[in-house]
Amino acid sequence: MSQSEPSPTPDDRTLITDLQSYGLRLADPAAGVPARRGGAGPTDHKAVTIGGRTVMVPVFNDAAASPFTAGPAGPDGESVVLRDGRPVGRVAFPRTPRFYALQTLDGVPYWKIATLHGRDVLATTVLQTCIRYADRATSCQFCAIGQSLAEGRTVAHKTPQQLAEVARMAVLLDGVKHMVLTTGTPNVIDRGAAVLCESAFAIKAAIDLPIQGQCEPPRDHAWFRRMHAAGIDSLGMHLEAVTPDVRARIMPGKATVSMDRYYDAFAAAVPVFGRGQVSTYILAGLGDTTEAILACCERLVGLGVYPFVVPFVPVGGTPLAAHPAPDAAFMRAILGPLGRMLRAGGLRSAEIKAGCGRCGACSALSAFEEAAP
Repeated sequence: MSQSEPSPTPDDRTLITDLQSYGLRLADPAAGVPARRGGAGPTDHKAVTIGGRTVMVPVFNDAAASPFTAGPAGPDGESVVLRDGRPVGRVAFPRTPRFYALQTLDGVPYWKIATLHGRDVLATTVLQTCIRYADRATSCQFCAIGQSLAEGRTVAHKTPQQLAEVARMAVLLDGVKHMVLTTGTPNVIDRGAAVLCESAFAIKAAIDLPIQGQCEPPRDHAWFRRMHAAGIDSLGMHLEAVTPDVRARIMPGKATVSMDRYYDAFAAAVPVFGRGQVSTYILAGLGDTTEAILACCERLVGLGVYPFVVPFVPVGGTPLAAHPAPDAAFMRAILGPLGRMLRAGGLRSAEIKAGCGRCGACSALSAFEEAAP
């Protein structure tokens, strides 16, 4: 969630959770920021604004069976959302950002370098390749990092100069407030930390923009200090799944980096970046139970790590394309207690300097965090 966005009403909170679980069928698929297919991070989603809050909602794949539809936009720019033909709310669609119309000095369209997520966060996968992706025996079964590259919608390696140029113009033209740098894993030593450092350094030289870097835990914890010194303000190291059997089944290559290694890395990173400035992405709906996810989150909050729990979204062309998304009741059973846990632990999404937790668009978590007594 952007720090300037309003608190949701209970009805808005319910609608956000439902739409992120079931998806949304659109009368006008071209409305607003173009939906994104394939790639790393949130994909097969579209940005919609509900009650003043911009969130990412699935619009492809399983959304075809969703009970929710959005009609054509009215004169006020809003669309009525129907559930099985009954009005349940209204949504609007953020406009396509101005920087999408530009290209870099070396002729690459800006939207191939970085894209707008949510309302005001610029996001990019610096390396669109991964040592595990080419072999489905080791790849993360939900990942589509190679799809957008294969279809010509991005480039394999965004140079520091390209990233700095696009970031500067996204701030100046569209008021972007923070940036996410993620990466495929290029090796098992620094696991992408080196390329994040050179990227962040160039961006910060061009524009004062808070940056989150995302990678697997590097072998040497000294990389945390290097990343921070290069200009990375917050760090994401994503678990995705939290129990050994689910991790081995869903992401066999990444599962070789044990949970203990992650916890050690979290404990080393928090003193460098600060409490609440280290986060992890957990995909609910892959097989982990509510209890397992909440137990993991409790340990993470105790370490000062923000657990950003999002509903799994099946992506076409991946081995999990037919895997069902979690239902809204399952998500509420996690997000309600987690919201209270975050409040008790003094971790707030609004205080994260940059990244997925601060944006909050891919989960209703921040709404539950605010609602916690």
